[in-house]
Formats: sequence, structure tokens, C-alpha cells
Amino acid sequence: MTRKGTAKLDELRKIEGQVQTFWESNKVFEANVPLENSETIQKYFVTFPYPYMNGRLHLGHTFSLSKCEFSVGYERLKGKLTLWPFGLHCTGTPILASADKLSRECKEFGCPPVFPPEASKPSADIEAVTPAQGKSKKSKAVAKAGGAKFQWQIMESLGMENNEIAKFKDPEYWLTFFPALAVDDLRKLGVKVDWRRSFITTDANPYYDSFVRWQFLTLKKQGKIQYGKRYTIFSAQDNQPCMDHERTVGEGVVPQEYTLIKLKVISEFPSKFSCLNQLKVPIFLVAATLRPETMFGQTNCWVHPDIDYVGVKSIQQSCILICTQRAAQNMAYQGILDPLRPGHIDIVANFKGTDLLGLKVKAPLSSYESGVFVLPMMSIRSSKGTGVVTSVPSDSPDDWVALQDLIKKPAFRTKYNLLDSMVIPFEPIPIIETPGLGSLPAVTIVDQLKIQSQNDRDKLQEAKEKVYRVGFYDGIMLVEKYKGLKVNSVKKLIQDQLVETNDAIIYYEPENLVVTRGGDEAVVALCDQWYLDYGSEEWKTEVRKAVANLSATDEIRRGLYSTVDWLHEHACSRTYGLGTRLPWDDKWLIESLSDSTIYMAYYTIAHLLQGGSLDGRKPGPLKIWPEHMTPEVWDYIFLGIGDPDDLVKINRHSSLSVPMLKRLRKEFLFWYPVDLRVSGKDLISNHLTYYLYNHTAIWPNDPNLWPRNIRANGHLLLNSNKMSKSTGNFLTLADAVEKYSADGVRLALADAGDSLDDANVKEEMAEAGLLRLYSLLDWFNMTLEILNDSTLQQKSNYRTGAYTMHADFVFENEINHTIELADKAYAAQEYREVLKIVFYELQAHRDRYREVCQGSVHTNLIRRYMNIQLLLLSPICSHVCEHIWINLLNNKTSIFCEKWPELSCPVDRILLLQGRYIDDTAHAFRLQLKQYQSSKSFKSSKFVGSHSVTQFIPPSDAVVWVAKAYPTWQAQILEIMAANLSDDGKTLADNATLAQLLRPHLKAMGRMAKRAMPFVQLVRERFLIHGKQVLQLQLEVDECED
Repeated sequence: MTRKGTAKLDELRKIEGQVQTFWESNKVFEANVPLENSETIQKYFVTFPYPYMNGRLHLGHTFSLSKCEFSVGYERLKGKLTLWPFGLHCTGTPILASADKLSRECKEFGCPPVFPPEASKPSADIEAVTPAQGKSKKSKAVAKAGGAKFQWQIMESLGMENNEIAKFKDPEYWLTFFPALAVDDLRKLGVKVDWRRSFITTDANPYYDSFVRWQFLTLKKQGKIQYGKRYTIFSAQDNQPCMDHERTVGEGVVPQEYTLIKLKVISEFPSKFSCLNQLKVPIFLVAATLRPETMFGQTNCWVHPDIDYVGVKSIQQSCILICTQRAAQNMAYQGILDPLRPGHIDIVANFKGTDLLGLKVKAPLSSYESGVFVLPMMSIRSSKGTGVVTSVPSDSPDDWVALQDLIKKPAFRTKYNLLDSMVIPFEPIPIIETPGLGSLPAVTIVDQLKIQSQNDRDKLQEAKEKVYRVGFYDGIMLVEKYKGLKVNSVKKLIQDQLVETNDAIIYYEPENLVVTRGGDEAVVALCDQWYLDYGSEEWKTEVRKAVANLSATDEIRRGLYSTVDWLHEHACSRTYGLGTRLPWDDKWLIESLSDSTIYMAYYTIAHLLQGGSLDGRKPGPLKIWPEHMTPEVWDYIFLGIGDPDDLVKINRHSSLSVPMLKRLRKEFLFWYPVDLRVSGKDLISNHLTYYLYNHTAIWPNDPNLWPRNIRANGHLLLNSNKMSKSTGNFLTLADAVEKYSADGVRLALADAGDSLDDANVKEEMAEAGLLRLYSLLDWFNMTLEILNDSTLQQKSNYRTGAYTMHADFVFENEINHTIELADKAYAAQEYREVLKIVFYELQAHRDRYREVCQGSVHTNLIRRYMNIQLLLLSPICSHVCEHIWINLLNNKTSIFCEKWPELSCPVDRILLLQGRYIDDTAHAFRLQLKQYQSSKSFKSSKFVGSHSVTQFIPPSDAVVWVAKAYPTWQAQILEIMAANLSDDGKTLADNATLAQLLRPHLKAMGRMAKRAMPFVQLVRERFLIHGKQVLQLQLEVDECED
């Protein structure tokens, strides 16, 4: 469907504006706790992670929040009192960092700035990496900025004028500008939000600031917050920890622990580094390993010939350490180099990898006590570890294959000036007995998989995973002192031994690349900081209970359990940015993932404290001033601690009263807990897990207040590609609504997908949806014109009175069945399925009914269809449905004041089958007729004068043959297909499997054998439409029944 012009879009946008005005003036989505009998009312409270306010909302935000939107609409129709509030997040460093960048740019280049031609080009420091490394380092950062280098240019890309951009040098301006736009954009989408409860975060909002301070005082009182040195992802540029929300690349990445093996250089360096030979301090190559328990098997050490290395002074270790500069940067922030000067690196020498080849080093724990040699390995990456790798060919397939390359290729040794004595004598050392692979598992599996060289990367990866999995969990140590012990039980013991003997150092780096919003690559630093003790086993136990009690998919539950298992201390404080100050140490700010874990509780009373004022600058309906919201008052509201009379007496000069306090407490208890939390899947490993942690801590003795349901969705693709400003494949929410209407966008979002897999919004779907919605509106207009005029009804042959046609009963039954199916799909939050049922299939039932009746439809059924169509579709396409409900059907109250439709009678399954049988049969007759019309028997020729003229002779009658049972060969195929149906009855075995299963029966089928697979395919196609009933050997419908 292609739209010509904008008339239809303009009409829908006009309707949407009118409907939104109706909703606002009638306060349709404002949710109020009943003053009496509230305990008898079912409530439904849904929340969505408040988006960050440093830009416009885009389609990615909208896709996730649409799940809340559709859910609220459905639950309201089911008779529940629903609440969907929407907050706006401003905590963190991005806003302040952007404001500061603007200030620096104006100071350096003027205001408005005049950038030098070269400086204004997109940054050239975007590193391209090999396919093995993944995407370019800053691709996501560039995508977000659209390729702009300067903050001023980023703001220009948003369509702002120079005088407007200059205002953003003040971070406070961001807190008024983008939140207001977000609210406006969401209102134009038509979300069912109670806007009285909206707020911004940070200390700019005194009410929310007080709430967060209370939360942290409560956590500290329980011992959940500690102070000390912790390994933390850190921005050297900002000189503070870098939390998830402050990264453009690497959200969810945590510090990875390594053991640095100190390989002491015991031979002389090449002559150009003769100064190093004069030093009186030892020099070590440091190799980062995850498996210190295998160090007994070292036969050599690897470096990459072409990588740059540095020798750096370590005051802490009293030596020189050789590694990549990237690794040295991490060490510098962990006290390994100069504990008194974090971040300082004193480089004494620069090397190429080739300069280090052939050096002899002492390998701790190795059987080769006289030393091993530094050899070349081409697969080492400078972006991981230290660039120096220990070699344990007994248990590492990579090491064994690389060593074999050197042994078997003399030219390779010659190229790097390596003597035979440096390579050939070093045999693998048996250190671990691995079940099924023996004492030299790497050697064994390389032979088994026939791996020929280091270029067999896929096979090497398979070999590596198997050796590690079996060796680490089931392997038995062979070396003395640890002989007979399981490998996984001695790893920590051997690491401790190496550290105690000063042969190793504990070292951390980010487990994957992390790029800060400032553009620098993050490191791991050992910081003094306040942290939430998420590693506490006692706390983990409670969180696991919360996960067990959740309503969530197995995949989400597994993700939450996995995160709880590995999660440790989480830094909750920083010194730079916007937010709330720690109440007991105000030089620290609370970071953005920590002030956003129980704010859902604040929603329950926000409208009474600051109702309608995003920043809380003026009191709400209760006229309570923020300074009177003391920790004791919060304790009463959320924990039920204390007596309201006592609180008022203590604060007798405050704005508090006993009825106010009781009302606030009642509001919280009515709405809590959260019935549904919707989020992107990337938040499972951080925000959603922290959400559970904090709920179990704040309400430790009341699991009834813990979250009930978590739903996560995949990332959003636009037109099957990643959204990116730099490529132009990007849509803000405002642009999408402007282009396709609110309901067109909503329809496309419902169609995009519902699982954890990446979803796909197609602009062509939004376009087609817009046109179909307009067609639906047009049909309602035309049909209501007939229904409202008895003369037109007669002309159109509309019927009244009793149902007299079989089609009437079939259509009524299909409507009832649609109600049942839609109820089930909405409850399962399968909105693509909902759309199929209530938008496409229900209209198809209507059109078939009109076709079968030849236009002589029954007025009661058409009116019932209208009501059901609007009610079932209203959670998704809310504006069109509300417009028709109020303005065309002349109802006095919103469609969202209605109840989910009742069945007019129980669904008759036989009648469903009859109706579909008739449809299928009619379709088959049409195909047969078409085939007949294209055949020679349909044509005859006669002469008119001297010309031959073809005559078309239509058929006069047809014979219908009815079989009571399938032929034996078809019945056999159906039985085999039914026997191999999936457990849930939704998936057939694939054709290859079925062909294999049918092979023994083909001989008995005789000449019909060649039709076996075509019949399988026919059944498969019918299965997709009708489900497993097509596998039944006998029809439940009597084909001869009148």
C-alpha cells in the first residue's frame, strides 16, 4: 500500500490531537486510590526505566515503553485500576560533561564557536579493528553523535540555533529543556501515563533528593553500604569511576581479574638496550593469565613481533615491568607502579616485540628451572592482557600448535633469529590428568580435530573450549604438593602461592572494551569509594528468593540468577556529575545506577508531594514542604515505622498533619508492589538485578512488596538495520509520529516483536498501518451511515430480527473466538500475535461474512463486531478507537472506561471448523475453476467468415466427491507427522527428518511414493494456518451435513 499525499496522515493526526485533548480534559489516565473499600479493588502498577534526559527520545526508547503502554490498556479493560507513571532521569555525568564541553569550546573557539577546518571533521581516532576483535572501538559513540566531533556540532545536529545552544553551557538548562520535550513527545504518542507523578532526578528536585537520601541512610544502617578500596571501571579523563550510564561502549562490562606472572629476564638485552643491562633492579616480562594453576607447564613465553611494548618502573615492586602501554595504564591506577601517584607511568624503554624475541626468562613453577625463551605468536592482541603470554602447550591447544609451527618450520625460526636450542628441546610437561584427553590434553585434541596450523581458528576455538571445560572442572592435578586434587579447587591456592613468593601480581582490566562518554578508553582503578556490598552471600540469598518468586521468562530468570552469582561490590559514589549527595559524606554524589532502584515507590505518592511540577519547586496538593520530609517521615510512609501522631508532635511547626501522613502511607500500600517492570535486555545484568537487590534490602521482611513481574525485550532494529545517526537509519519519536501518525507508529511497534531477540520496526509497516487504519475508519463511517438510516439499510439488504443464515452463527462464533484468543495473547504480552488476531484476522472474518452473505449482513452482528473491534484494538491503536467510540458511536465516556467484552455464547469448536471448512472448500473450488478456465476444454473455436474465433464456455455444473477417510498412504504420513510433533504441539519435524522416517514405507506406497513429500508440504502449509488439528485422521465436520 502506497500513500499519495498527506491527506490521510493529516486526518489521523488531527483526530489524535482531538483525542489527546479529550483524554487530558477528562483526566482519563489519572489514577486515584479510592477513599473507601480500596482493598476490594484490583490494581495494576507498571513501570519503565526512566530515560536519560540528554536528548530527544528515539524509537528504541519507544519500543520498550510500548510494552507498558499496551499492557496498561489491556489490564484497564480487564477491570483493574491501572497506574503508569513516567519519570525522567538526569543523574550522572553526561549532562554535566556535555555542558562543560560546550563551555570549553566557547572559551577556545568563541561563542558561537568557529572551529578550524580540520578540527571540525569527525574524529580520526576511531580505531578500526580486525573482525576477530569486533566492531570499531567507538562505533556506538559515533553513531550517537552522528559523526560530529564537537558538542556544539552535536547540538546543531538536533536542529538548534546558535542562541539556543549557548544556553546549554548551564547544566540546569538541560534539566528544563529535554524533560519538557520528552513529556510532549510521549503525549503525542498518546501514552496512558498519569503525568501528575512525573519528576526529574538530582538535587534540583528537593522531594526526590530527600527520598534518595533516605534510601541510602536506610541501606547504610543495615550495613549494605561500605567504604574501602575496590577495583572499578574508571575514566582517567574524568578522574572518577565510570558507571554503565556513562559509557558509549561497554555497558555491563566489569573488571576482570588476572594473575600477572613475573618472568624474570636472565639474559642480556640486545646492544641497543645496553643501558638496561647496567641496571641493578630486576626486569620482568609480565604475562596476564586466567589460569595460574597451569604455570607448572610453562615451556616458553610469547610476544607478538609487531606489537609495541614499554618497560616501566614499578616502585611498588622495585623492578622494571615489560608490557603494553595499555596494560601499564591499568597498572598505574592499581598501585602496581607508583602507589603515591595514581595514573603516573615512568617509561624507561620502548620495544618492538622483535626486540624481546630470544630473551631467556625464569618461569615461576616451571620444570624448566634454568629458564625458557621468548618466542613469537602472531595471534596476540594488544587490546587484551599485557601483550605477553605464558605458554603451556600441554593444556593449551593454541600454545601447542604455535610451538609446533616453530619446531616444524626452520625458516620461521631463522626469520626471527631464533636458535634451535631455544625451541626444539622444550617438550610439553604433563601437569593435569583430563578425563578422555589424558595428561597432554592439548596434544590429544589437536590430533583428534586434525588441526594443522594457527590459521585453523574455528577448530582451535573448539579445542580450547573443550580442554578448558573438561580440564578445569574434572581435571586432576599431577604435580607434587597438589597431586590428586581437582583443578578447580587449587586455582586460588596456587595464585596465593605465586603472590606470596613475589612471583605474581594481582591485576585487573575491563573484561571488554569500555569507552567513556568523554571518548577515552576506560581502565580499572583501585579506588577509595563507597560501595554497595552486592557480593554479600547473605544478601544474594534474599535476591535469589526474589528471582524465584518473579513472574518472568526462563531466559530472564537465568540471566538474573547468573548476574547474582558473579556480582560483587558496586561503587555507588562519584565526585563529578549531577545527582544526590551522600547524606553522611557530601563530597560524594550517588551515581546513576544507584539512585534508580526503588524510585517506583516514590511514584505512589509523587503526585501528592509535587504533583505536576517536574522539578518539585512548588508543593503539590498536600502542601508539604520538602524540608519537612525527614528520614522519620519516609520511614513511616514506606516502612510503617513510627506513629503519625508522634511525627506531627515532633515536627509541630511543619506542614505535616496526621491525615496527610496516613494518606501517603495508604497510597503506597495500595499501589505496591510493582506488577510489571519492562526494560531492554541489556539491563538484566545491572539495573534489573540492582532493582531486586534494593527491594529485598529496603523491605527485608515483606516479600509481598518485592517486584512481581519483569519483562525484557531485545534491541530495536529499524528496517532490519541498527539504528544509527551516522548512517541516517534513525528515527526520533517525534519524527516517527510526524511521519506516520501516533497509531501508525504504535501499530508498527506492536508488530516489531516480543522476545529477547532483536526486534525490527519496519517503516513500510508503519506506512501500511496508517493506510489500513484510515481504511478501517472509512469503513466505520460508511457502515454507520447505513446503520443509522433505515432507508439505506433496506437498500443495502441489511437484515434484522433472528439470525437466519449459517454465516450469521459462524461470524458470531468467530467474534467470540477472537475475544478468547486476544485475551490469551494480551495476557501473555505477545503483541504481534494480538495484532494478527484483532486487526487482521477479525477484519478478515468480517469481510468473509459480508462476502458469504452477499452484502445482506445482520445489523446486530455488525454492531457487535464494531464494539468488539474497537475494544480489542484500543490498547494498541488507541486514538482511532477512541475517536470512533466517542465521536461516531456517540458514547459518553472513554473506551478505556469500558470492560473487556463478554462472549455472547460459548465458543462452538465444531462451528469454527465448519466455517473454516467452508472457506477452505470455496478456496479449493476457485482454484479448480481457475485451472479449468486455463485448460483446452474451456475453449472451442468456430469460423466467422474466414476467421477462427475462440469461444469461452463456462462450466454448467460440478461434481463434489466426499471421502470418509484418507487413503492409506496419506493416513500413514499423517500418523508419522503427528508422532513427531514438538512437545508444545506448535512445531512439525523438518522435511529432512520426515523424509528419513518415511523411507521404510515408500515401497508399500507404490506409485504414490512420489507424492509423499508434496503431501507433507501441503500438510505443513495447512498446519501453519490451522494448527495440529490438520493431523487428525478424521474430520470433526460432517461434509455431507446440510
